[in-house]
Formats: sequence, structure tokens, C-alpha cells
Amino acid sequence: MTKKFETLLYEIPIRPFLKWAGGKFQIINKIRATLPKGSRLIEPFVGAGSVFLNTHYEHYLLADINQDLINCFNYLREEKQLFIEFCRQFFQEHYNSKGSFLDLRTEFNTTNDERLKSALFIYLNRHCFNGLMRYNQEGLFNTSFGEYRKPYFPENEMLAFAKKADSAQIICTNYTDSMDSAVMGDIVYCDPPYVPLSVTASFTKYHSTGFGRSDQEHLVLMARELASKGIPVIISNHDTAFTQYLYRGSSIISFDVQRNISCKGSTRGRAREVLALFE
Repeated sequence: MTKKFETLLYEIPIRPFLKWAGGKFQIINKIRATLPKGSRLIEPFVGAGSVFLNTHYEHYLLADINQDLINCFNYLREEKQLFIEFCRQFFQEHYNSKGSFLDLRTEFNTTNDERLKSALFIYLNRHCFNGLMRYNQEGLFNTSFGEYRKPYFPENEMLAFAKKADSAQIICTNYTDSMDSAVMGDIVYCDPPYVPLSVTASFTKYHSTGFGRSDQEHLVLMARELASKGIPVIISNHDTAFTQYLYRGSSIISFDVQRNISCKGSTRGRAREVLALFE
């Protein structure tokens, strides 16, 4: 291990400005230790962007099917402090009530103003229950009010993202299109919606489109195809009999992670996860 890479592993991780189910901030050092060297990192399921924020590739392609997320990222990248100040207004005390939350949630679901919707995306993320970004079948955000005493306005985290985002192309597209764009020198890190640990534990709708068994299998097929062309692919998931079988032939590491997405404190706890490297 080179001294430069050792330094990277022990850097203080940068937190993303969004809360996100299954976010990778907790395990970022394990991911950084697994990622090969390359000139560009492609993230087909970028989520809150923990991996992007905590790696040092020359270029990035950040993709997700959630248009609201991508618009938010792009406004922050383009406007930086100006957009941060626009978002700040929604973190005043009088907006931290159930009535105001429901009104702004309705506005988020109905407005055609993409800049306003991007600011409200951050407001909802920080004021809704557990930071759960959940949509119904019609594509409408429907998470309930979180009842937090004083929701945190993530100005410093937004600034960190805005500064680093100059090195990134940020697009709304599905994982197949972003992975199809990979060329030699690229590294692909995939953080798909996880295989459920049980029938009742499934949470696969970061947007209105689900991610089922056939999607998991197709993702691995694409990973194997890219690896055969000399483009490494890393996939995160729960450690189950299904994923162990699905990722056979790859280099797999398993570990425990604290997960807090359950609405019941008594059911929150540690879950077994895997990182599978195809190369």
C-alpha cells in the first residue's frame, strides 16, 4: 500500500448533505480500500454521494434515476452559495411544523419550478421522518413529518459537494445507460437498492420504480461484461445466500453495518453486507 493511499484511508470522511437510506458514509473506508485506481469513477446509483465525496478520481460520472436528486445536485453545482442561500429560507422555525411541512410537500409534488423543487427536496429530506426519501406509485413524495426540534441546515456539507462537483458530470439515467458508457480507465461503483433480508424488510423504492430480482441479476451480468473488457466493477449489497451465489467468482468481502432505516427502534440493528469486486 502506497503512502498516498494510506493517507486517503485515514482521512476524516466528508458527510453528504442529504440523509439517504443505505448511505455509504459508515463504510466509506472499506469501499475506498476496495476501489481500484482509474481516471474516472462511474456511480450508476449515486444516492447522497458519499463515495463521490470521499474519493479522489480525476473525473466522475454521477447518475441516478431520481430526477429530483439529480436536479438538486446540478443546481448546487451550478449556483453554489447562491443556491445554498435560497435553500436556507426553508429552515426557518415557522417552517418546522406539520402544517407547513404538508403544504411544502404538496408544493414539491405539484410545482413546475425545478429550482424551487430542488430546494424543497433538501427541506423535505431534513424535515421528514427518518430522512426517508419515499415516493408512491404516482411518483409523489409521501413521507410523513419528522417532528424534529431543530432540523439541521447542511450548509458546510453543501459547500463541500459544490466545490467537488466541478469534476463531475451529473445525469439522470438508468444504470444500464451509465454502465454502457464505461471505457478503459473507468471504475464503476454500484450501490443498487439492496436485496431484502426478509419478505417484510424490503425497501427498494428510492423513486417510484422498484428494483427486483431480475434487475439484480442483470446488474451482475453487466458487471461481468465490463470486467471482461478490463473495466472493474464493485457492487454493494446485503450478505445473503442469494447475493453470495449471484456474485460467485468475484472477490467478496463481508462485514457488519449498523442500519437505522426501520421506523421501530427495537428492530434497528446490525446487518451483514458485502462488497463484490468484478475485475
